[in-house]
Amino acid sequence: MSDHSERDVQGQVTELQGKSATAARLFDIRRIIGGLFVLYGIIVTIAGITASDADIDKAAGVNINLWTGLGMLALGLFFLAWLRLRPLDAPVPDTEPGAEADGTPPPER
Repeated sequence: MSDHSERDVQGQVTELQGKSATAARLFDIRRIIGGLFVLYGIIVTIAGITASDADIDKAAGVNINLWTGLGMLALGLFFLAWLRLRPLDAPVPDTEPGAEADGTPPPER
């Protein structure tokens, strides 16, 4: 393989690794879980704040929507804070395309 085509392949590999790392950070499960819990927590908390006395009496005098919504908000914010404080590490690229997992160079062809 010529030197020019090796650089092209290495450039493509580097570009794909960058896109892969970006996709991994974007679809981190902590972001999805945290976002959904915050969203649903806001909805349930609003339902708890606007609950009527009849709704509270049905739940043995406990405003269950308010407490559940606040709990969901707390859990969602925990996940988002965890994501912010401990982001994913970028994957370590191979030193050479086609290198073996144990670090030995690929066989000559």
